[in-house]
Amino acid sequence: MKTLIEKNKAFIRKIFDGSADRHGFVCQPPQIPLYERGDYTLSDRPVKEWVPFVAENFRRKAVMLETLQDDSVPVASLMTGTQLFAQAFGCEVHTYKDSNPCALPLVNNAGEADKLELPDLWKTECLQRVFELAEQVLKELGPETALSPCDLQSGFDTASLIWNKEDLLCSMALEPEAVKRLSWKCAQLLKTFLIEFRKEFPTLSPCHCPGCWTPPELGPWLSNDECGTMSSEMFEEFCLPELIELSETFGGLGMHCCADAEHQFPNFKKIPNFYGFNRVADKRGYMPLLEHFAGQGSPVHVLAWIPDDAIEQLMRHAPPGTRFIFNLSGADHETGARRLDKMRGCN
Repeated sequence: MKTLIEKNKAFIRKIFDGSADRHGFVCQPPQIPLYERGDYTLSDRPVKEWVPFVAENFRRKAVMLETLQDDSVPVASLMTGTQLFAQAFGCEVHTYKDSNPCALPLVNNAGEADKLELPDLWKTECLQRVFELAEQVLKELGPETALSPCDLQSGFDTASLIWNKEDLLCSMALEPEAVKRLSWKCAQLLKTFLIEFRKEFPTLSPCHCPGCWTPPELGPWLSNDECGTMSSEMFEEFCLPELIELSETFGGLGMHCCADAEHQFPNFKKIPNFYGFNRVADKRGYMPLLEHFAGQGSPVHVLAWIPDDAIEQLMRHAPPGTRFIFNLSGADHETGARRLDKMRGCN
């Protein structure tokens, strides 16, 4: 198993450096959902109680790799709900019965937003519990185990959870500097967290969504979903500066986006070393990816929850140099094997 994992790591690295001779296919078995166990950052119970949950999901991935011999590298997921960094600022969190938790707005206007202080990473319990769980998981599974991170929202996306959305959107026109100040605080907390967490856990795979192993030396990978609510000019003013700073700090940036955001694709190109993209397609499907991010030097497309016909269409129409990793998620072993054989035949 160790030899296969090292072989797959070498291949995935080739995909990201542009030297691979084919696309990648990884299978992810059904996972125990976070809401079934509860978000460990919201509990006062010992973090070690979540280690068996993380270990079981990791074991399922390892068994599927051994069975199917795909291109995957098992990762132990530290996933949380999207509320984590808003929670660090003091947001209350609503917990659903059959879905992940979410943050409730904490502020309703510019004055309240300006009163929020930047949290101290080392005194913020919910963030410290992420460090603690990572340490406990590595003790259980071994120090060489690849980790995947907690949920990572952009600074602006976190600000959009903290600030009542209706007032935030109005304030982007009426109180733009206050919006930028809160976004900056959120982005600084994210950056501080990433610097320290990556230093403490060098096996961390950057890609938090869709959980496909990514070389640890690459930059962080975060969610950028609020971009669908604004014009390209507003994105350039309110969101792009923090993304450029993150990329320059870490030497690159990967992104998850499930918003109606094709109009932002030209702005995404302005991010230096934008190396990986998980696009969850909206009503326009996946083909717009090839209009903006195709050929040599484009980001690697790490695509999950994508139908077979869309995979075949992308591979058929992508110009040389375009690189894909297709994540066949939630499949049992028989279905995974069948889909792998089909997709490899199209590669």
